[in-house]
Amino acid sequence: MACRIPIWPLVVIVKAGQRNPAWRTITGEDMPQYLVAIHHPDNYDPSLEDETMDRDIDVLNEEMEAAGARFFAGGLQSARHAKSLRKQPRGEVVITDGPYLEAKEHIGGFWILDAANMDEAVAWGLKAVAACRASVEVRQFHAMPTE
Repeated sequence: MACRIPIWPLVVIVKAGQRNPAWRTITGEDMPQYLVAIHHPDNYDPSLEDETMDRDIDVLNEEMEAAGARFFAGGLQSARHAKSLRKQPRGEVVITDGPYLEAKEHIGGFWILDAANMDEAVAWGLKAVAACRASVEVRQFHAMPTE
C-alpha cells in the first residue's frame, strides 16, 4: 500500500514507513509555512454566502498571490461529509461519519501561506476573518529536519 505525501510543489507516492528524500526542508532561504484555517459552525449554511463575501475572498486570494504568500488554498465540504478514522487500543481502526472532534465548529476552508513569521501570518489571518466573516486559526507547520 502506498502513502500519498504532499511535497513542494507536487504529490509523490512513497511506501508506508519510508521517508521520502524529496521532502521540502526549511532552510535559512525558505520561509516557514502557516495554516490559516476558517472555522464554520456545525449548522453553517454556505447558501448564505453572498456576492460581496465571494468578492472579498477573491480580493484576499489575489492579494496573497501578489504578495507571494499563498502556497495553497482550498475549501472543504461540510463536516457532515467527513469520515473519521480512530485507532483502537488493539490496533483496529473504527471509521465513523463526521469530523473527529466533537466540537461546535469545524474547518470549512484554509490557506497554506509562506510567511516570514507568526506576526505576518496573523496579519493575513485578520484579513481572512474580515473576508470570510468567520473565526480563523493560524498555526505554523513543523519544519522537516534536514539530513
